[in-house]
Amino acid sequence: MAFDGALFEARDINAWRGDRHILRDVSFAVRPGEFLKVTGPNGVGKTTLLRVVCGLLPAETGEMLWRGQPIRGRRDEFNAELGHLGHLNSLKGDLTARENLKFLAGLRTSLTPAVIDATLDRVGILSRGDLPARSLSAGQKRRLSLARLLLADAALWILDEPVTNLDTAGIELVETLIVDHVANGGMAIA
Repeated sequence: MAFDGALFEARDINAWRGDRHILRDVSFAVRPGEFLKVTGPNGVGKTTLLRVVCGLLPAETGEMLWRGQPIRGRRDEFNAELGHLGHLNSLKGDLTARENLKFLAGLRTSLTPAVIDATLDRVGILSRGDLPARSLSAGQKRRLSLARLLLADAALWILDEPVTNLDTAGIELVETLIVDHVANGGMAIA
């Protein structure tokens, strides 16, 4: 898949948490085929920045653009091309892995059982497809969330601590998924 013309820009973003000015005039751009890694010590605002980009927290000032147009007032268009993986896996515990993907990723597109199984296989949990999400290990739940991200077919991935609860093989999987996504013209911010 190619994401022609996709571009995300943040211009002079400011955000506070209570009386603390967390983001101060933050500006950056991410183009097709680029991965932006946000680093820093705990508490400096990495998660706040990612939440602002996703629209989960408001920016008090500044502007964000998608494909050259302000996101404000066009949030639905932006969200249709956004894939988010946050701290929480956001899974339905009583649904099986397959049912979670069919329901959650299926909100965006129609999924066949073969596509769901191929995605579960890609993230290494095909054998767990019929188990309720609540019975999966923390690492398996994270892999299921990664499967949902893959099925979203989103141009821009926002990943907040994507390797949480993953073993060495899981960390390598995340790295491979990001490399593949940007190699195909996608963008990622983590």
